Amino acid sequence: MKPLFVLLLSTAWTLSAAQHYYQGLMDYLENRLLAIEVRSDPLNDLRKLAAEAVDTLKNHHGSLAKNLEGAAARVDRIEREMDFVESQTSPRACANTADKVVEQGAWGKEEETEGMHEINCVEIISGIRSVKILKRVGSPKGMWTRDPRSSKVYVFNGTSGDTVYQFSSVRDFSGSPGVEGSKPFRLPSEWAGPGSAVYNDYLYYVKQEADTDVQVVKYDLLAGEETETAIFPVESRATVYDLNPETVADLAADDEGLWLLYAPSDSEPSISLAKMDAATLDIEQIWDTRCPRENAEAAFVVCGTVYVVYNTRLASRSRVQCVFDVNDMVVSEEAPLLYFPRRYGAHASLKYNPEEKQLYGWDDGYQIIYRLTMKRKLLA
Repeated sequence: MKPLFVLLLSTAWTLSAAQHYYQGLMDYLENRLLAIEVRSDPLNDLRKLAAEAVDTLKNHHGSLAKNLEGAAARVDRIEREMDFVESQTSPRACANTADKVVEQGAWGKEEETEGMHEINCVEIISGIRSVKILKRVGSPKGMWTRDPRSSKVYVFNGTSGDTVYQFSSVRDFSGSPGVEGSKPFRLPSEWAGPGSAVYNDYLYYVKQEADTDVQVVKYDLLAGEETETAIFPVESRATVYDLNPETVADLAADDEGLWLLYAPSDSEPSISLAKMDAATLDIEQIWDTRCPRENAEAAFVVCGTVYVVYNTRLASRSRVQCVFDVNDMVVSEEAPLLYFPRRYGAHASLKYNPEEKQLYGWDDGYQIIYRLTMKRKLLA
């Protein structure tokens, strides 16, 4: 009996000790959990602060986006207003200081300046009336133009090649996917640079092979054959426009005939102008326009007046900043400094159509039409 009592007492003691041990363990674990919860409070506070900061940033971002949209709209409105003001009151441009002015009405004097050739038109550009972005086709640089004597449109994609794409009209070109639907011409030699001209179903283009002289080629678009070729006194490495070095020389056709803009040598700072016989490609007369090649991107000729377009290396707003009149009829006070509406980059080419009084521009692969307003120029 006594051993049994001892066993029961020992067992009771053991159970009591175990209960005390487990109670202590539970107390310890409870205290640890409370300590963890206390330490997690700063983390919860930090999490709340972060969430609040993110919400604040989201609100600020939305407000900033709205402000930027408003600023962009204001900038566009200001640019449109600047274009309008510039078209109404154009600043002055550089021109021949010996020129005579042109103002209004009919010719003031009947006598001609000595050495002046016969004048076929008496207009000068006074502003840009409207702009039409037709489409985007091909390379960032190229040329397109319309024959003044027909409705045919010609597309020169890139800065060189032996293929020209012909469309029956501007509408057909506008509605075509790319150059599909055109009539391609394969030329007997490659054209060099976006400086070609089309006039009365004849294509005039610049040809230059490696280490050879610059040549002007006359190509009959109806007969599909080359009719005339003329070697031009231009250094093989000289280019006419500083910002478009691919333009070896630039041909232009206006009411007075065929012209060539070029640089005699790479060291020559100014653009030179030559009047050519459209039938024989003979050089009739040469002028130094004194318009700088530096920062020039393109040029065109209207009524014997050269308009040189300038830009910056980081493309900005193109502007006519230098004007030269072969008839000595325009002075600095009359030559407008025209700004083109801001577009995509810089013009690779600008071609004037004397029948429509429009410019055909190629800007970063976009084909653009600029409608011009004109005024008469008068001999003072």
